[in-house]
Amino acid sequence: MSFPEFPQPAPGEVLLVCTCYEDGRALWGGLLDEIAARREDDSLVLEGSGVRLRMVEDSGWGFLHGGNVPALVPGSRPVPPVAVMADIPVAYGGDGPLLVDLAVIPGRGVRIPADRLGEILGDLLGGALAFDDLVRDMDRCGTYQGDGGRPAFPTPTSTAAHRSFPPLPSTAAALLVRTCFDDEAGWQALLGELGGTDADGWVGADQDPDEIDVEHYPLTALVVSNPAFEGLQPGQVPALVPPEEHTTLVALADARTFTEPGRSLTVVDLYDSPGQQAVLPCREVGSMACNLEIANMDFHEFVAEEGIKPWWEGA
Repeated sequence: MSFPEFPQPAPGEVLLVCTCYEDGRALWGGLLDEIAARREDDSLVLEGSGVRLRMVEDSGWGFLHGGNVPALVPGSRPVPPVAVMADIPVAYGGDGPLLVDLAVIPGRGVRIPADRLGEILGDLLGGALAFDDLVRDMDRCGTYQGDGGRPAFPTPTSTAAHRSFPPLPSTAAALLVRTCFDDEAGWQALLGELGGTDADGWVGADQDPDEIDVEHYPLTALVVSNPAFEGLQPGQVPALVPPEEHTTLVALADARTFTEPGRSLTVVDLYDSPGQQAVLPCREVGSMACNLEIANMDFHEFVAEEGIKPWWEGA
């Protein structure tokens, strides 16, 4: 799947991109009524901050996700450090718009309350806020200063300076990506616990339905064990996932996997709040992937809340 490039924003403009369409018609949900702004041609000027939003609509951006955004921004001259997305959760769920990082860790995202859009964008563009600040103060639902509770495992903001990574493989299933190469025996034990890999490099492929433990549904994932991904952090993942397939999730086997009980994996959200992490025992990740794939549960339901025993650990 390929997407058209965004228009070149004027100096100081921030792109407001609609990515949800019905019969070619842009669906903004209630967003345009919730933000305090005045209309000027194809732009919205936010009250208080004076930030100008360039509204852009094209059904070619239907189902575009935050991680895909940085590659579509013209690079001919400097652009604002963020873009704003009105996506499916905005159109159908009433969620706040998604701010996508274009500068520090391109492709990661944080949701913000619609009525605070002018305030937060003004602070970002003026330097009073950094995108890292938004990530550090996300609730477990991926919303900046939201009321959904603090995540037990906050998403990290630090990354290796000037480090770039190759694209991840394109798949409509899940990816299991090794990012720590210090413990080969631990890695092999993890693969064994997940059922071992087949000749094509998959774990959990060709499961016998009669042998599946529905309480701990097996993970089906393409395994990526390439030192080029050593040190990869959650926020860097969304921009590396090719748009050709609707990848369910990316699970990282990182240092925590080999040093803590339960062989926990760091699972990365690709859609609702791109780059947000959920830390789960490896035996639970298959159930997570299954529930996300059939839209039975949302990503944030697998994000453990600080001070509260997660539901998957039982009563």
